[in-house]
Amino acid sequence: MAEPTADILVVDDDARLRALLQRFLAEQGHRVAVAGDAAEARAAIGAMAFDLLVLDVMMPGETGLELAEGLRRDGHDTPILMLTARGAPDDRVAGFEHGADDYLAKPFDPRELALRIRTILRRAAPAPSAAPMPSGPIQLGQRWFDAERCELRGPDGTQRLTGGEAALLSALARRAGEVLSREDIAVALGTPDAGERSVDVQVTRLRRKIELDPREPRFLHTIRHKGYVLRPGP
Repeated sequence: MAEPTADILVVDDDARLRALLQRFLAEQGHRVAVAGDAAEARAAIGAMAFDLLVLDVMMPGETGLELAEGLRRDGHDTPILMLTARGAPDDRVAGFEHGADDYLAKPFDPRELALRIRTILRRAAPAPSAAPMPSGPIQLGQRWFDAERCELRGPDGTQRLTGGEAALLSALARRAGEVLSREDIAVALGTPDAGERSVDVQVTRLRRKIELDPREPRFLHTIRHKGYVLRPGP
């Protein structure tokens, strides 16, 4: 099966790295645009729709973290892969907190970057061995989750989910009523090295969209020392 082809925007203030990534990703079959800072990135995002953003964290002026957070706040749901020279667990967690879907520390093997990009692009599609999604949209109170469209529909309209949020909700919905460990969730998201705190951050982000009161969840429950369980319903 052919690998998915995507429109990718690479944002990095290092001109040499930008050129290398543009050439490498183009060789992988992707269409690649580049930007040297957050302002150029915003202009590019305003001009066309991208399937993936690859953002450097440490840029002068507006950082990659600030750009990601601003895009999420403005309603952009394009998947984001963060690149950074800082690979400590707290730095990875910060990336997820600001809206990233995945995180890769520099220096990195370009083949790993290509693999992570493929994982992000495939995330919405269930693996052949995955349990099937329940037929039809999934009810979460007054909202309904449409896995095919990565949308939440409710009385306040339709809300798009990011790729990571949709993948997390899909993984939980496939095994609704079953407790999934953080390790299980990380594997299902294609980020087995993300760490427990990173999974917790992603769950917190998802709760803000599916729960009326994220502090008192009705649907996405924490099971102490075990993990998380989704219990759909009216």
